[in-house]
Amino acid sequence: MTYGFVGTGTITAAMVEGLRASGDATPILLSPRSAATAARLAASLPGVSVAASNQAVVEGASTVILSIRPQVAEEVTRALRFRPGQTLVSLVAATDLGTLRDWTGLDAIRAVPLPFVAKCRGVTPVYPPEPQVLALFDRLGQAIPCRTAQDFDLLAVTSALMGSYFGILETAQIWAEAQGMAPQTARDYLAGLFASLGAEAQGTAPFARLREEFSTKGGLNEQMFRVFGEEGGTAALDAALTSVLTRVRGQ
Repeated sequence: MTYGFVGTGTITAAMVEGLRASGDATPILLSPRSAATAARLAASLPGVSVAASNQAVVEGASTVILSIRPQVAEEVTRALRFRPGQTLVSLVAATDLGTLRDWTGLDAIRAVPLPFVAKCRGVTPVYPPEPQVLALFDRLGQAIPCRTAQDFDLLAVTSALMGSYFGILETAQIWAEAQGMAPQTARDYLAGLFASLGAEAQGTAPFARLREEFSTKGGLNEQMFRVFGEEGGTAALDAALTSVLTRVRGQ
């Protein structure tokens, strides 16, 4: 068993670091692209080496992980020669299984790991839910098996909320600063508040129930969400999710 990564960007680095942090000692081959990142990983982590080319990665790996930008994915992937029986995991956004089969001749498994896998705290959608690949991402946090391509696409869309999450914090901090608060005070409070809320969300309670439990009847939290909705906040979020889904589906 050897993992081979075609593409050595941020997510590849996070996965490699996470695998070693998890105790997984499987040999890892990296493509020479992004040479500085590949060299750093090979120098700092055991069992990690840099191959001479992308094709050398494919030839030396039993599980090949495509971690490349969709803009160059076809050009890079069509140039590679895969062999029957290889496990192919695609992290390429907005590229369906039929397209990947046309490029590679293999039935791929799609996944959407996020940078948190570096600390083994990622939640990673996987489709189809192939046991070996699910086990791989369980070592990096938690694999989320998807029953259908639609489920996978929908989770990929919700992963695009990360920037908006921090944008909400940024907007609240700027508002507090405009009222005269010191920037660091606002940042420290907001970071701690949202970290605590994230911990609460880790349970099994429906989000609607949590919203109600954290919103006293007639209180400030209830008012905040009501005005947020009245001013178009929930509608804007719905529209943003729909627009990203359209892009993910290539429409």
